[in-house]
Amino acid sequence: MSSTLSPSNSPKVRRKPSTRRRAGSHLPAHPSQESHDRALNAIRAFLRSRTAYDAFPVSFRLIVLDTKLTVKRALQCLLLNGVVSAPLWNSEESRFAGMLTVLDIIHLIQYFYHSMASVNITSADVEAFRLESLRDIERELGVATPPLLRENPSSSLFDCAKLLIQTHARRLPLLDYDTDTGHETIVSVLTQYRLLKFIAINCDKEIAQLHLNLRKLKIGTFVTGLPSAEPSEGDNPYNPIATAGLKTPVFDVVHMFSKHSISAVPIIDDNGVVLNLYETVDVITLVRLGAYQSLDLTIEEALKQRSPDFPGVITCSASDSLGTLLQLIKKRRVHRLVVVEGEEEERRGGKKGRLVGIITLSDVLRYVTGAVSIGEPIPQAQEPDE
Repeated sequence: MSSTLSPSNSPKVRRKPSTRRRAGSHLPAHPSQESHDRALNAIRAFLRSRTAYDAFPVSFRLIVLDTKLTVKRALQCLLLNGVVSAPLWNSEESRFAGMLTVLDIIHLIQYFYHSMASVNITSADVEAFRLESLRDIERELGVATPPLLRENPSSSLFDCAKLLIQTHARRLPLLDYDTDTGHETIVSVLTQYRLLKFIAINCDKEIAQLHLNLRKLKIGTFVTGLPSAEPSEGDNPYNPIATAGLKTPVFDVVHMFSKHSISAVPIIDDNGVVLNLYETVDVITLVRLGAYQSLDLTIEEALKQRSPDFPGVITCSASDSLGTLLQLIKKRRVHRLVVVEGEEEERRGGKKGRLVGIITLSDVLRYVTGAVSIGEPIPQAQEPDE
């Protein structure tokens, strides 16, 4: 795996050529399907034997937002505490009211961006908007209301993972019952990253047996064919992956986030080489700066406002192993990997660094647990290359 620093991390830093340092996958000469499947079954048994409580860090903070808060104050709270989501609580009825996520902010931007241009809505109206009205925005936009997910902390990690996958959620609120008050109480939030890191820390022996490569295991979303040299107007040569360029307006990418329910869009050049990622969390910075009034700025301009401590774009090859990926999750915070062509593809006439696919934590969790989204077939491990 490699971590490629973004060329647009800070407007004050001179742009340097991109460097890609890769760690080997340590694939054996003849990966064993039998040992791979045995390791998967052992990991799943481990998850069934552990509860959500077991995955809690030794020390953590829980940020809970009252639905009466304005969006402006809620965002200030998130930024101050370094988080991008938080449970919502209806204090009038003393009940859990769902989660505030970056996607809610995306929907809010879409709604007010158009409303400011068509009706008499001001910046003050946006900043005074209350969290309790977020569901009204979803109805106006015609997007699905997220399910009111929750699970008990004593539930098995396997059941928690299954619920995350079946509902396409990235985080799961954990609620218990307070016998003194007779009300539910929010205990914590289990994220996909926390769950996968727990596996990576506790299943070293099993992970060492996961040698089959990512493409053969069908983990992630891959470009369906080689990009056309001259795609017709309106075609996306990297279908089904949504992409953008440095000159793409930010609002076009915001629309991609909402339309496809995704959290990042690769920024590529004319040859399909990955230059950067634009993420939903980047939009929070723009909202904080009041830039929802001028989202016609380009991605290149928006990236100049990104924090200089952005960790960079994490890349991998389709020939890397699942075990290597899980070892990376163990070592550092990872939310997604961009699959690019490497030296091996370049020798076959490809373009080094060109976009091949994207692997999200949902993809990894879905495969490792064997859980499936509603209506999807169960993913099966594929035979290794001869």
